Amino acid sequence: MGARREPVRTCVACRGTAGKRELLRIVRTPQGEVRVDPAGKGAGRGAYVHRDPACVRLALARGGSAIARVLRVGLPREEAARLGREIERELEA
Repeated sequence: MGARREPVRTCVACRGTAGKRELLRIVRTPQGEVRVDPAGKGAGRGAYVHRDPACVRLALARGGSAIARVLRVGLPREEAARLGREIERELEA
């Protein structure tokens, strides 16, 4: 049996593609919470961004509009700021 192919996802910021494991997943949970999903397996609708500070800044620009659009959720400025801090912590880990 052949090796399994890694799924390819698109970065919400730069629109570039990469393997799922190379990107950071942001999830809108079934309860409506938006958070980082480090394992990439959490339940809910996902958005992906490169683990590159430039892509993260672009994804969070204008109150996280790129992420909010993909997740189909309103993202208030305070929530976008909290998400930005959460992403930064994840990138440092």
